[in-house]
Amino acid sequence: MGLQIGDKAPNFVANTTLGEINFHEWIEDKWTVLMSHPADFTPVCTTEIGRVANLKNEFEKRNTKVLVLSVGTKEGLKPIESHNQWIKDVNETQNASVEFPMVADPDKIIANSYGMIHPNANDTLTVRSVFIIGPDKNIKLIISYPASTGRNFQEILRVLDSLQLTAKYQVGTPADWAYGEDCIVVPAVATEDIPEKFPKGHRIIKEYLRTTPQPNID
Repeated sequence: MGLQIGDKAPNFVANTTLGEINFHEWIEDKWTVLMSHPADFTPVCTTEIGRVANLKNEFEKRNTKVLVLSVGTKEGLKPIESHNQWIKDVNETQNASVEFPMVADPDKIIANSYGMIHPNANDTLTVRSVFIIGPDKNIKLIISYPASTGRNFQEILRVLDSLQLTAKYQVGTPADWAYGEDCIVVPAVATEDIPEKFPKGHRIIKEYLRTTPQPNID
């Protein structure tokens, strides 16, 4: 069985476009989005990397680092050279400035350790995953995308908001929740304890479904 939510994210040492990193040390005490790509100079991935670069301030507000992995490189170039040339294309075509590191993984060692390549795949097109990793180095989210569909980074930011909120407070977030909307009080909180824990008020819809205003905003 591959990696699951709650598992420790595998550590690795790798060359990147910003130098060698030890992944767990590089995370420090921050949240991390690790996103993977099948190859450099692929069209959908080019738009994704540009989008992430243009969302730099949004990730920084959430105390979140971004790390990109690509397993396929341009023929005739070393992996980091290929990555750097691709970054130039991304910056040009997406009106972006890529400042996060891109990992070289030509032997697919990291991709395989994270289960990014399906065992029945005859190419690397299955290397289209997003992992959100917490400051505790545990995996909080795994999403895999087909090669034809660009990732929704507003959803990734929404999930980051939810994960960071629910890590601190005894709440969950309902379907289609957006930042600032009511949250669900977790079943572990007794109804009689809600007023003390959530002084903004609460609503009882069913004995198992209690809501409260988002607790970390005024």
